[in-house]
Amino acid sequence: MPPSTSSAITLNINGEKYTLPVDHRTTLLDALRERLDMTGTKKGCDQGQCGACTVLLDGRRAVSCLQLAVAAEGREITTIEGVADGDELHPVQQAFLDLDGYQCGYCTPGQICSALGVIQEHAAGWPSAVTDDVRPEAGPPPLTADEIRERMSGNLCRCGAYVSIVQAVARAAEAETAADDARTGTEAAI
Repeated sequence: MPPSTSSAITLNINGEKYTLPVDHRTTLLDALRERLDMTGTKKGCDQGQCGACTVLLDGRRAVSCLQLAVAAEGREITTIEGVADGDELHPVQQAFLDLDGYQCGYCTPGQICSALGVIQEHAAGWPSAVTDDVRPEAGPPPLTADEIRERMSGNLCRCGAYVSIVQAVARAAEAETAADDARTGTEAAI
């Protein structure tokens, strides 16, 4: 008897568990959109080149069109639907809204998920291709427009809202830094 080509998997998405039968060849993108009706994650090129399907896997950016759903089992998946805190937008979402970091909006969910990853990677001190000093002891480089553009380069915007996207990522990163400083100051005072 040939081995089965499908099985039931449990995906942890935005803090909730979903169990579903899938063909082993089903991408995470198709499982999200077609099986779980989470259509915020967009299907663009379906080849991992446009970034419209970007989600976070264990806090790291991933293009869900190239990720098999069975390989995402046991990992924490964050989609655009899980970014806000109830009715309160995440600072990245708010910055995109305030600074018009979108036009048609199709790429926006992937851009926002990627921006979340960019901010986290930068804060952790990960260098990019344009980082001048890549020594670990140098710490995070300044998050300049060039750094943001390089780090976000895997996400395409066919409308050309790049200037506003860069500004939105910079503003959100500043808000995140200020919130971290406030938390650290509060902890230090205790």
